[in-house]
Amino acid sequence: MKDIIIKDAKVVNEGKVLRDTSLLIRNGIIEKIFRDSVPAAILANSEVIDASGKYLLPGVIDDQVHFREPGLTHKGDIYSESKAAVAGGVTSFMEMPNTVPQATTQELLNQKFQRASEVSLANYSFYIGATNDNLEELLKTDPEKVCGIKVFMGSSTGNMLVDNPKTLASLFQKSKMLIAVHCEDESIVQANLALAVEKYGEEIPLSEHPKIRDASACFNSSSKAVELAKKFGTRLHILHVSTAAEIALFESAPIKSKKITSEVCVHHLWFSDADYEKYGAKIKWNPAIKSASDRAGLIKAVNENRIDVIATDHAPHTEEEKGRPYLKMPSGGPLVEHSLVAMLEMSRNGKISIEKVVEKMCHAPSDLFGIEKRGYIRKGYKADLVLVDAGKWTVSKENIQAKCNWSPFEGDSFYYFVTNTFVNGKMVYENNHPGKKGIFHEDSKGERLSFNRDTQ
Repeated sequence: MKDIIIKDAKVVNEGKVLRDTSLLIRNGIIEKIFRDSVPAAILANSEVIDASGKYLLPGVIDDQVHFREPGLTHKGDIYSESKAAVAGGVTSFMEMPNTVPQATTQELLNQKFQRASEVSLANYSFYIGATNDNLEELLKTDPEKVCGIKVFMGSSTGNMLVDNPKTLASLFQKSKMLIAVHCEDESIVQANLALAVEKYGEEIPLSEHPKIRDASACFNSSSKAVELAKKFGTRLHILHVSTAAEIALFESAPIKSKKITSEVCVHHLWFSDADYEKYGAKIKWNPAIKSASDRAGLIKAVNENRIDVIATDHAPHTEEEKGRPYLKMPSGGPLVEHSLVAMLEMSRNGKISIEKVVEKMCHAPSDLFGIEKRGYIRKGYKADLVLVDAGKWTVSKENIQAKCNWSPFEGDSFYYFVTNTFVNGKMVYENNHPGKKGIFHEDSKGERLSFNRDTQ
């Protein structure tokens, strides 16, 4: 494997932008970082990539995706969605258990790991899923090899609702792993849904979605999860926070000092309930996209470090499925391909600094999960990297990589685009033409993520 020099980039890393910085990649590892000129002897024996004028970032780590394999591969699969990921600068993902069959046993979980080793272009881990009756199976999970346990404290796609109070208490008490939770109070959601059905029948408009899955449903459930975690000292991670009210549950502190952490998704930072009229089914997620004031509160919480991670909840469905009436329409949409450029657009518009984007999408997931030697541009770390250049382009079906071939961003324009993505030191994606599909190099596959964290 020939040495690679990424030369004269603007490196965004650990709260700084370092101009005219070069990296030496050797055997998949960041061997050296040059702040001055690179010695001629090293240049002569390396493949040199001119990064002048480009940003060089650590590869994005997305802690919440649904790649739909096995059983739902008409929507997406590990191969197709990992391609979309690396095209968007995402070099590592953590995938959810609500597939068919659901990944609720060690055997089924290991089958997903085996499949990813064969086809994924990005690095990977998979959550094991909790049910009301698989506690013994969950407790067998190795915290050094698996990202976490996923608990649906509210039903969503796949309906893996865990609503038995004794089960939840036992899990929070006995688990030595990170527990990641989807928080929506099912009783509130069902009561709101009954009112909507009474009023509208089968023709519930999309504008009712944030009223059915309202702020109280989220806050009540998140509060319950936090209460359990505090009672038992559980390592808790609350996924896709969608309301300003929930922010009060979280501290502004360094991640490594927290036992309770949180994530926000790109769509909750980008859209508001005023957008349902324009985008309709394309922005139907669970939890629902809520008010502009909720969005503003979430952005503020990111900047104040009350919210720790920015992710996607990438959840593709076919356009036919999204075209069904509300009661039969699945929630979720594809985002992994456009998450980084969307957040860079928010940075360009002054809502969050580029240093903070890198912190929340790269550094924080690494620290929060204890991922070994990824998420930073440091000597000795895996060379998971992304180069980004300026070049305005518009999202369209002609340049979407995700298998479902649609995006909530269709018709929107971005100022930045991904030119190169490196996974374990190997260039897996390159694109010199914004708005066009790039080229994939598929001779190597991603690696299984490993974790080094306090499991007590």
